Amino acid sequence: MATEEAAKPSPLPPYPEMILAAIEGLGDKNGSNKSAISRYIEGKYGELPPAHPSLLTAHLSRMKESGELIFLKNNYFRADAPDAPPKRGRGRPPKVRDPNAPPLPPKAPSTGSPRPRGRPPKPKDPLDAAVAQATAGMPKARGRPPKKAKTEAAAAPAPAPAPAGDGSAPVKRGRGRPPKVRPAAPSETAAA
Repeated sequence: MATEEAAKPSPLPPYPEMILAAIEGLGDKNGSNKSAISRYIEGKYGELPPAHPSLLTAHLSRMKESGELIFLKNNYFRADAPDAPPKRGRGRPPKVRDPNAPPLPPKAPSTGSPRPRGRPPKPKDPLDAAVAQATAGMPKARGRPPKKAKTEAAAAPAPAPAPAGDGSAPVKRGRGRPPKVRPAAPSETAAA
């Protein structure tokens, strides 16, 4: 019995050979997907190991990474096949130029465009420019800068707005929900 087992050679060739034979045997010009390759191998070689699906996946990905196979639109092609699609880079391909078209004239550098591109710059404040020039050599202070001092006009408190009962001027409201207005309860002295 031991001689029968030892004399029996492994009936399965290596997986890369089986995969390449399956792609050639299927002969589809659009390539062969993983399930078609698996069905071909199962039909031709019969008895396969129980881990066949994971072994097939691992060998297909290894062959794809090494460049033996090309993977395009969920199909596998042999890399050396004449009908294999050309390998493309990522992104949009460049436009195809017509070889019979006349060459484009070279663009002359424009001296001044009617309007520059982008957002226009903010107007320069002369005081900010003077401060920036004066403090150019000084190190920048750490932390948040202090609030700017209020000017004379802003420091004077604004007069409190009168209630707008007649609708002439709007009343400035505070933040948040206004307090509940309680109706005026008649007092005991007014009743007596």
